[in-house]
Amino acid sequence: MVEASTGTGLLENWKCLLACTLVSMSPFQYGIDFGLIGGLQAMPGFLQVYGYPDPNNPANPIGWNISPGRQQLISSLMTLGAFISSSSAGIFATWLGRRHCLWMACALCIASNVVMMATTNIHGLYAGRFLIGLANGWYMTFAQLYIQESAPARYRGLMIAVFQFWTSIGVLVGTLVDNATHAIDGRDSYLIPLGIIYVVPVGLSVGLFFVPESPRWLLYKDRNDEGLKALLWMRPVPESVPEEVTDIRAAIVVEKELASSASFVDILKNPIDRRRTLLAIAAISTQAASGAMFMIAYGTYFFEMAQVGNAFENSCILTAVGVIVIIANSCVISKIGRRRIFLMVGMFICGVSQFAVAAVYHVNPGTASTGKAIVALSIIYIMGYNGMVATYAWLAGGEIPSQRLRSYTFGIAAAVGFAGAWLATFTAPYFINPSALNWGPEYGWIWGPSCMITVVWIYMYLPEIKNRTLEEIDEMFEAELPARKFRRYVCVGMRRVAADDKLAGKSTAERVWSDGKAVAEATVHIE
Repeated sequence: MVEASTGTGLLENWKCLLACTLVSMSPFQYGIDFGLIGGLQAMPGFLQVYGYPDPNNPANPIGWNISPGRQQLISSLMTLGAFISSSSAGIFATWLGRRHCLWMACALCIASNVVMMATTNIHGLYAGRFLIGLANGWYMTFAQLYIQESAPARYRGLMIAVFQFWTSIGVLVGTLVDNATHAIDGRDSYLIPLGIIYVVPVGLSVGLFFVPESPRWLLYKDRNDEGLKALLWMRPVPESVPEEVTDIRAAIVVEKELASSASFVDILKNPIDRRRTLLAIAAISTQAASGAMFMIAYGTYFFEMAQVGNAFENSCILTAVGVIVIIANSCVISKIGRRRIFLMVGMFICGVSQFAVAAVYHVNPGTASTGKAIVALSIIYIMGYNGMVATYAWLAGGEIPSQRLRSYTFGIAAAVGFAGAWLATFTAPYFINPSALNWGPEYGWIWGPSCMITVVWIYMYLPEIKNRTLEEIDEMFEAELPARKFRRYVCVGMRRVAADDKLAGKSTAERVWSDGKAVAEATVHIE
């Protein structure tokens, strides 16, 4: 006798995971931008167009330089655009759905790259950088909304790890292409790398025609037949789909009774929604707090000015290590908790690495031994960041919001994260550029303390929600649990009870939640 499938196997869920993998390619654009732009600013061919000759500066081995003001704008306008587009993501995602918003991002990404490749005017380059930032903000936000709402709870962490993998692959490809073209004379040295940007928008635009819309979004918009059809396409066991649809609809019924509207202002109106919003914002902002934008956006330039071996080769090594640890991370992400092991340990490693880089350079700057030490410490940093912090920051920030406000909450959280990244990329040139403060690697004195403060915040406030369904996460927040009690909490299905009672006309959802909170408190196991 053949046993019925449980529907939990990796291969059994291949269609859903394939759809999520397609969508997860979106951050390739974000990664390749960071991989490319740092290298472009160390290329003579790029600097001949947008920089100035600097042959007599002993602190500058390239012979060309770029003003800190231009450097700031070229790097930071992308993150500024991402901040603005993420802020507006809730409106678009609520009404257009996830797929149509991703198509919109693809079209804008292609248009922005045409501008950057066609212009030789610095203002045209600024415009292209801003537009590609708008596209990247939409990519990062809408893609993760789709993954969070579509992937089974068991594999949600894995798919966000794949999402982060594509970011790292983008950085690696950008760095490798820069390394291959930086010695080419003229504009071709940077036009060839920019041409790589077209690959994902074109492929993603075509692929989206073959995957369904987010089933949770369809059900929330009362498109129940389409939502059921989407889930039947995504789930390997059709018999389990009606129960999942019932759970999702029960959550939607109660949310709509408790709050008749879903808008930007609602993310802070209710105490529970306010808590979830602030936690999502803070979780994603751990990326900026780690100082990663300094290491990623200016890595090649930083190595070049610090005279640390071959700058382009060092950046390739650093990025390749980042990809390897992301792959290793994806093997354990569904088994190990986000809060303690990865985010706290990862941020601690990042902080210690930043302190060590600054200290080594301060004691003995400009020597071969210092250069080797900085490369080694940078590798340790990227293992902590890529292997622990980056994936879990986005994952925690995406799991925490409620379904009713997910697009608004996550959009604002992503926007604040991009604002932090923009601040880091905008201010970094003042610290590392030889024509400004010329701190170089001593910029780590700024980011080491930032990492340590973040470790304390994670311990105090960030809950553990590994492998929970989105409906279970809703229940735990509505029970008003402190962060330390989330990990061992036993869900009692209050949302299903609330929805059933409402549909039967027995009581209001408010009374059910009051009763449910008492039940929850009785079932909590204190760590």
